[in-house]
Amino acid sequence: MFSGIVEAQALVFSAVQMSGLLRIRVQRPEAFDDVKAGDSIAGDGVCLTVDAVGIDFLGFALGAETLQVTGWTDDFLIGRSLNLERSVRLGDRVHGHLVTGHVDAIGRVEVSRDDGGSRLLEIRAQAAVAPYVWRKGSWALNGVSLTINDVRDQADGSVIIGHCLIPETLLRTNLSGLEAGASVTIEVDAAARAYLRQLALSPPPVAVTKGGPP
Repeated sequence: MFSGIVEAQALVFSAVQMSGLLRIRVQRPEAFDDVKAGDSIAGDGVCLTVDAVGIDFLGFALGAETLQVTGWTDDFLIGRSLNLERSVRLGDRVHGHLVTGHVDAIGRVEVSRDDGGSRLLEIRAQAAVAPYVWRKGSWALNGVSLTINDVRDQADGSVIIGHCLIPETLLRTNLSGLEAGASVTIEVDAAARAYLRQLALSPPPVAVTKGGPP
């Protein structure tokens, strides 16, 4: 479990396809001195398991499901800077919102422009995401917990979601480098997902009439 507050950015310097797996190595941030094999780390919002630890690198093996959901390839990842976050400890403050690292969809940047020190970021998401987003709600983009400023339904069923990125977010994450047309990982609010699932499974209410039996 993560909080969506990015701790570091790290460059992917190796990406090799091996027997259905994509094995990657990323630069190990100095602060990640407590990481060991088997730990979970969110990389651009994807929960990844550490399988190799070196003095200056962390290694991960990306399986078929991860590759299918994200569309990641060796060419896409090599040289890319990933947002990294270690899993939260019980008792820690959660400064963002609870993030599982299980990506729901891929979004596309429609607008990314400076807005007087902050940055306006608009993301187009597929129709399946629309029920889980609302103004002032939360979701995670590339593993970053963000507040949704506005939601605009589109004629084709997709939805455009607007954000205002503050300087601290731009400094600490790779969202500052996004341009129109770029792709981002999306994880919707887990609480919203659970609520809508339960709502869909709930039986219709039983009609109650006053009075006794006829």
